[in-house]
Amino acid sequence: MKITIFGTGYVGLVTGTCLADVGHDVLCMDVDADKIARLEGGEIPIYEPGLEPMVQANVAAGRLRFTTDPAQAVAFGTLQFIAVGTPPDEDGSADLKYVLAVAETIGRHMNEYKVIVDKSTVPVGTADRVRETVAKTLEARGEQLDFDVCSNPEFLKEGAAIEDFTYGARIVVGTESDRVKGLMRECYAPYIRQQEKLMFMDVRAAELTKYAANAMLATKISFMNEIANLAERLGADVEQVRRGIGSDPRIGYQFIYPGCGYGGSCFPKDVQALARTAADVDYRAELLTAVESVNQRQKQTLFAKLRHAFDGDLAGKTIALWGLSFKPNTDDMRDAPSRTLMESLWDAGARVQAYDPEAMRECRRLYGERDDLVLVGDRIQAVKGADALVICTEWKEFRTLDFTWLKQQLAMPVVVDGRNLFEPEAVKAAGLLYFAVGRGDSLR
Repeated sequence: MKITIFGTGYVGLVTGTCLADVGHDVLCMDVDADKIARLEGGEIPIYEPGLEPMVQANVAAGRLRFTTDPAQAVAFGTLQFIAVGTPPDEDGSADLKYVLAVAETIGRHMNEYKVIVDKSTVPVGTADRVRETVAKTLEARGEQLDFDVCSNPEFLKEGAAIEDFTYGARIVVGTESDRVKGLMRECYAPYIRQQEKLMFMDVRAAELTKYAANAMLATKISFMNEIANLAERLGADVEQVRRGIGSDPRIGYQFIYPGCGYGGSCFPKDVQALARTAADVDYRAELLTAVESVNQRQKQTLFAKLRHAFDGDLAGKTIALWGLSFKPNTDDMRDAPSRTLMESLWDAGARVQAYDPEAMRECRRLYGERDDLVLVGDRIQAVKGADALVICTEWKEFRTLDFTWLKQQLAMPVVVDGRNLFEPEAVKAAGLLYFAVGRGDSLR
């Protein structure tokens, strides 16, 4: 099939590359000429394990191409995927200006039947707005052309996106058109040969499914962080509690790891957007509001533990950070707990000495050059001369540590573990003050 993808960000690039990799002919469109030039040279603008060699291989094979020409993009594919950003607006709702701009572009340039596929995460009712935008644009041209709009939300985890696209549990398509069903089945045929996981449903149900899935996962995280905070005050070890409840198959172990809060491009904005959607239809989504509130509070725990360890005085202290990205295997720092911590430390007069395997360039882009931020080349350099160590991201290389060695590096023997990587007794046996999440070190 000939397929057009509008947007070469995380979702668009992964989608286009994976579809090209199974033999489809894919053209990706973006307005950013510099990004397109880099992609044509085989360089990708994001870090996602396995994506760069896949892009390079499919570009070399001629199945994956890039353009900044909207007319060429619209003419190319029968399937027109919209995979542009939907950033949160000031009120928390999803900003659809980029989605609707693509819809207008398609309406302006199309000359034959198209299926417009909403791949971006969009509020319920967006397909209707896309359909109206295309129809009005065609009407302004004096054209009457047949087209369909369907919803095909993405369920990609950063750091495992290729595996998710290839082996994901479901492929959701919202449409009532048999013609669209046939085309979408053809599009995803290579992924459903061994298992029928293509789910057709109403458009609005498909749009809501994406938000509901992310809100459920975010709820599990915030619930477990609430239990962790309670465990601290009751003198219980939340890791033991986690194992106890995770063994129940109705609950399971996924997304019940307590920590310093969730971040990234999806959970924060999707929970906010769903809560805003609820408000727009006069429904108080109290649970969604609580999930967001707990998460914002949880991001403050690392700073609170540090301030407690230093009796409230962090001015002039150097704090080592291991991990800047919101999760491992990505360079994404959107809404990352590390950002909340760093900004609080700077306000308190402290200095940050940080290392992350992939997010260093992104950190420089966000914060630029400043005297109170030093980015170093590895985890060893990060702790040298620091007053304390904080673990913000559970990268694999942080999971094994010689605690005696660490105590020798730190000016003060303070470790704040925002991801519960270590057993408290082992760390404390080396003479370190160890503060984890929900493991008995109450700050009361």
